[in-house]
Amino acid sequence: MTRELTSDLSVLTRLVAPAGKHVVDIGCGTGSLVRELAALGARVTGLEISEQQLATARERDRNSGARYVVGSAQALPLDDGSVDIAVFMRTLHHVPPSELMAALREACRAVSQDGAVYVAEPVAAGDYFALTRLVEDEVDVRAAAQAALERAQEAGLERLRTVDYDVLICVNGLDGLRDRIVSVDPRRAEIFDARIDELAAAYASHGEPGEDPVQRCFVQPMRADLLRPRARR
Repeated sequence: MTRELTSDLSVLTRLVAPAGKHVVDIGCGTGSLVRELAALGARVTGLEISEQQLATARERDRNSGARYVVGSAQALPLDDGSVDIAVFMRTLHHVPPSELMAALREACRAVSQDGAVYVAEPVAAGDYFALTRLVEDEVDVRAAAQAALERAQEAGLERLRTVDYDVLICVNGLDGLRDRIVSVDPRRAEIFDARIDELAAAYASHGEPGEDPVQRCFVQPMRADLLRPRARR
């Protein structure tokens, strides 16, 4: 069966229709999803673990109306039932495996009874994963995230739908690849630089040429899960 080649935003908006809703982006990184959702008419809160991690998101925000807060997935600084949609966009596997259920419980607590928890996770396969695993091999943590989703009922959630799809990630040379990989975790910079020759070879041998002469595009398989709170008693 041919997998759909699309974008993360397209799948998200298809499943949860964020316009007019309060959305929290848990682990918002550089804030790109926050800005995209705000442009669609959502009221968005971007959350990161430190002010340092939020600095780029704040810098790139051009009066989108979003707010940014410091906190962790395991202890969301949000009132019970205060948001309509809690989003983990490629971030659930960054939660320590022993705390994954706590993160899902927190998301369940923070969303309204008729709200949703949306989780999109990269699959440990594909050309782009072949590059990133040279810096940090995430096979085990990605598997742990999927295992936690299989047990979502323990966090008070039920899975409504799962969608498998592919995204195309285009980067401009090794500098662009470094920026993308290191933005997730600054500690990766040292590893990237130490393995630059291996990364250069992998960059040249995987993927396809992009529109720009220095650009290459890589396929990343994804899995999105839509969950909702189970009836609260």
